[in-house]
Amino acid sequence: MKRKYITTDLLIIGGGTAGCYAAITAARKARDLRILIAEKANIKRSGCLAAGVNALNAYITEGQTTRDYLEFVRWDAEKIIRDDLVLSMAEGFNETAADLERMGLVILKDESGKYVTRGRQNIKINGENIKPLLAAEVGRYGNIEVLNHVMITDYLTEEGRVFGAAGFSVEEEIVYGIGFSRHKMWYPPFNTGAGYAMGIRAGAEMTCFEMRFVAQRCKDTIAPTGTIALGVGAREVNACGEIYEKRYGLSTSGRAYGTTNETHEGRGPCYLRTEGITPEQDEELLKAYLNMAPSQTLKWIESGRLPSEQNVEIEGTEPYIVGGHTGSGYWVDTRRRTTLQNLYAAGDVSGGAPKKFVTGALAEGAIAAATILNDMKNIPPAEDAIVRAKAEKIFLDYERRLSDAPSEPYDVFAIEEAMQKVMDEYAGGIKNAYRYNTGQLALAGRYIDRLTGLAEALTGPDMDTLVHIYELRERLTVCKVLIAHLRARKETRWPGFAVNTDHPEQSGKYECYVNSKWLDGHLEVFTRALVREGEYEHTH
Repeated sequence: MKRKYITTDLLIIGGGTAGCYAAITAARKARDLRILIAEKANIKRSGCLAAGVNALNAYITEGQTTRDYLEFVRWDAEKIIRDDLVLSMAEGFNETAADLERMGLVILKDESGKYVTRGRQNIKINGENIKPLLAAEVGRYGNIEVLNHVMITDYLTEEGRVFGAAGFSVEEEIVYGIGFSRHKMWYPPFNTGAGYAMGIRAGAEMTCFEMRFVAQRCKDTIAPTGTIALGVGAREVNACGEIYEKRYGLSTSGRAYGTTNETHEGRGPCYLRTEGITPEQDEELLKAYLNMAPSQTLKWIESGRLPSEQNVEIEGTEPYIVGGHTGSGYWVDTRRRTTLQNLYAAGDVSGGAPKKFVTGALAEGAIAAATILNDMKNIPPAEDAIVRAKAEKIFLDYERRLSDAPSEPYDVFAIEEAMQKVMDEYAGGIKNAYRYNTGQLALAGRYIDRLTGLAEALTGPDMDTLVHIYELRERLTVCKVLIAHLRARKETRWPGFAVNTDHPEQSGKYECYVNSKWLDGHLEVFTRALVREGEYEHTH
């Protein structure tokens, strides 16, 4: 495979929301800084904003304060949050929203020129093109280079210090060794767990993986339900027509649990009650979903019945491990430094600060970039020989896996299907209504270890198969950490996200963070006391 070595001042892995904005922030503040974004897809349509969004769900509206947002997140996450991270993030919401508007994002306004709100923390936008706008802004800075269609698989580390990364092209037989002279910032392709897994293998401390996210979605289309619930005031009803939402609480977890439990107890299917809304509201919903989930608009049109003529059936998704909505991710200090020297985290991978959404990811990208620029004067340059030596070991593994001979006895898709089955059946998946017990988790752990061993023998004939092999490796690593975290929290704190049937109640003993670190081939799991307001610095 052809080798390419690149040297840069700042490497950003993942050109999603936080990654792009970190690059933009750094470029604005340091015009002579060489910045490289490495993205597995293309930054114009990558990350969770690829299809667009119709609201900014984290905004300090008139009459609200950053402290109000902190209290909201603390309540919704059952107290397991980092106050310092949520507050510092919230302080940047409105500024980043205004910056998006300057880039060309349409934020809806009323007759008096004020932003149109949707609830206490939301403002409405026309956001189908939000990611292309961010990509266009990146392109305005001559000191930012974008490397699209390159999958980063490993950090290059030595003695707890990150000094580079290695990856490969998803289209050509080219491998990349990337070193940098002063520092590193990181943001992952959120949906495969690649960035989490790189940090886990490198020994970074991680937090709150057991705080999974089960989203309430429109059935079949997986379209978000908030636009219906907040936009037209639709209530959650079961098959008997009963409004059940208040019985379970109105937190994100409570809403998810209500729908799951009503169905589990035989009162499903469940719906958002839209029958009887006005023609104007019909039109509003049809347009709103074109901004982020066109399949829902198409479903209404193809059925020949608008929302006012039929309630919208809802269900839960597979459990997600994503720090943009819950608390999973790297254990960071207030300025977004991870526990690995030269490695910073923002957006979906920064743990402890749920409900980031768009503006929170932007704000964290800006915070991380500012910290990097401050720290870089004390970071020594990486030696080119060390970068090449470390990268070469990873390149050899790529070449070992690139083979015309078929994998024996299983291929990557068979192992991935087995992995999904294990996690669904034994680690609280949809099949068991997000319920699990200690015995099931023990089985899940053994099965995942077995599948991890099988995955080591996988090979493939082309770069596309190589991508699938490494994505499977990342997912299996995240599975292992998730199972360990679920076993460690012996309570049920977020019933809509997971129910521990051995410990079905919430316990004051576990009003803490569950953290982990990979050390000498073993995953160490431990707890840390809650961090409240003020500044937090790593002392370990």
